[in-house]
Amino acid sequence: MECLIGIKFKDFVLVAADMTTAHSILVMKSDEQKIHKISEKLVMAVSGESGDKTQFSQYIAKNIQLYKMRNGYELSPQAAACFTRRNLADYLRSRTPYFVNLIMGGYDDSTGPELFFIDYLASCASVPYAAHGFGGFFSLGILDKYHKLDSTEEEAYNLMKMCVREIQKRLIVNLPNFKVQVVSKDGVKDLDSITAKSLALEDAANT
Repeated sequence: MECLIGIKFKDFVLVAADMTTAHSILVMKSDEQKIHKISEKLVMAVSGESGDKTQFSQYIAKNIQLYKMRNGYELSPQAAACFTRRNLADYLRSRTPYFVNLIMGGYDDSTGPELFFIDYLASCASVPYAAHGFGGFFSLGILDKYHKLDSTEEEAYNLMKMCVREIQKRLIVNLPNFKVQVVSKDGVKDLDSITAKSLALEDAANT
């Protein structure tokens, strides 16, 4: 029932994740942070079982930081995605698999922005855009039609708002708040969260 969305553009990657934590029929939190900063130019959005999300994301983040301390440079987004996929694959074949789905977005100084789709079965693919969760059923069609590689940051943010608006309109589950981050050559930057309230105010101003 969670939703992660990642979109790659020519100069940056945009990543969004819902902020809802639910247990059975109860909403426990509406301000959960599901996007984790892994390094200076790399973020990872995580969904899945609550304990697995926290433990696995911290495990990956700390190991990538350890690699930088030992070697003096950070892993590239592609190397970090391969490291993450390998760990998921190893744990999948153990008695304690992690049930997590990931979207990893980063910026490589030599190759530019990169986006990776990783699921709980340890499949990994470099993609122009990706989504996890039921919200992906509604957002992928919009991304198929409106995604442009040379979009500006403002156009990209509007495209993300279009996806969130459709999810909130069509999906039976209530996902009112989405955290949004952009990763570029300048590092990781928070954008304004997309909320049901902000979209309603925007719609009212446009009518």
